Amino acid sequence: MEASATQLFFLKGILQAFSDSAGLKINFSKSMMVPINVSNEKLNHLARTFGCATGSFPFTYLGLPMGLSRPKVDDFLPLISECEKRLSYVSPFLSQAGRLELTNSVLTALPTYTMCSIALPKTVIKQIDKYRKYCLWRGAEENTRKMAKAAWPLVSLPKCEGGLGVLNLQTQNEALLLKHLDKFFNRKDLPWVNLIWDKHYRNDRLPNSTAPRGSFWWRDILKLLDKYKGMASVLVSNGKTCLF
Repeated sequence: MEASATQLFFLKGILQAFSDSAGLKINFSKSMMVPINVSNEKLNHLARTFGCATGSFPFTYLGLPMGLSRPKVDDFLPLISECEKRLSYVSPFLSQAGRLELTNSVLTALPTYTMCSIALPKTVIKQIDKYRKYCLWRGAEENTRKMAKAAWPLVSLPKCEGGLGVLNLQTQNEALLLKHLDKFFNRKDLPWVNLIWDKHYRNDRLPNSTAPRGSFWWRDILKLLDKYKGMASVLVSNGKTCLF
């Protein structure tokens, strides 16, 4: 939102009205105000108006690294550590079938929330795949010389094709990010969709993958533009053309 004391005053009033009606006390001190192109003097004034703390980029919000530049590998260490902990805590007590279920249901699912919003660096995907391989073939014994029973590309095939149905994280990441292009081209009534159209693609100009513009996040999404075009179909109905 804009760095406006008036907007903050009304926002606080709305939250206070909700608190009075619901009987839930709002702790404004647990909130954090992060500035973008705002002086420290104005930031402190706005924070006192709202009654919250101040912060700066980068920071973590709902488990996702937030910043003005592309997240570094270090920013994903909590996710990698969580995968490692699940590997060492549970897998030693499971059979081969149990470790396959753990790989599919837990270690593969842990990065899904992050992959819905951010393109994971290849280094992060490689490290998570390393833990998935350990879980499937070695349990928690990372230093064992036990060999894998099948190559990883074969393991990633669907069961109907002779694989074990373990998802390819790179492909899954791309599939989850493609939904943003669908929302963009269909002009869903979302703040980020309206912002990108108004700022970069006025007069109904369309984006292209050869000359991307915008934030690092949007440029990463545009890398999937050719794949999206290959999947999209054109439906002509009642004289209107829609992308879906």
